[in-house]
Amino acid sequence: MADAIKYTMVVFMPLNANTTKKATTLNGVIKTKKTPMSRLKKSYIARFVGRIAIFIASVVLFFAYPEQFDVLDGMNFFKSFSLFHILWVIWLFDMICQLIPIKNYIPLGSQKLFSQHFAPIKEKINYAALKKYVHFMAVGAGKIIALWVLLIGAIAVCYYTKIITKEILFLISIAFYVFDLVCVLIWCPFRLILKTRCCTTCRIFNWDHMMMFSPIIFMGGFYAISLFLVAMVVLLVWEISVLMHPERFWENTNDALKCANCTDKLCNQYCRKLR
Repeated sequence: MADAIKYTMVVFMPLNANTTKKATTLNGVIKTKKTPMSRLKKSYIARFVGRIAIFIASVVLFFAYPEQFDVLDGMNFFKSFSLFHILWVIWLFDMICQLIPIKNYIPLGSQKLFSQHFAPIKEKINYAALKKYVHFMAVGAGKIIALWVLLIGAIAVCYYTKIITKEILFLISIAFYVFDLVCVLIWCPFRLILKTRCCTTCRIFNWDHMMMFSPIIFMGGFYAISLFLVAMVVLLVWEISVLMHPERFWENTNDALKCANCTDKLCNQYCRKLR
């Protein structure tokens, strides 16, 4: 009877919803129940599919309706409507959301610069360790920006030597738009340099739009310049926050960034290895 009670407690006892659930049967077999997917991750998967659809549609327009790309020239943005006006609004909205504190729609990795998302640790902050961490992250960020400049420089050479057109530049930016969520949901090459655990602790999370719009800056025009300038504002706000409030960006000084307190569950492919 006592063994039966113990078995019942093991199998049916409440389990933490934020971890992988395990229960042992009478024959010793371990059954594992996966952690439920978070609402934010579901929305990000939907966005990922949407971005892929946007890229495919843009390629179709490139071959079937090239006049849709005329909006990219000079001040044509104000002369006639194009389907890319809708994309411009979506991109602008996404950047504005990175400039104001928001819950649910935007992951903590992007919002950690705001005081509302800072949860101070109970212990006294080790400022020497924080300074060392900030320096390490700065070096990693410097390496990434150097590599990115080389990539964008190569794209610029291809554009100015007529190897690619402004339409291709735009398609490259949309491809980066897709790759942005590949980094979040599948695999991020920047982690190899920054050595960060996941997106929540990422040093360069809000660099995404600056990097995305880097190729189109070479073609000029209101469409490209307006997007790039707003992206630079987002980047500037982010970097000023890192400089003035570095404690908000490190999990050892901000409890909200710790795996145990994660609610986004965007990077399960990394987090599960640490739990």
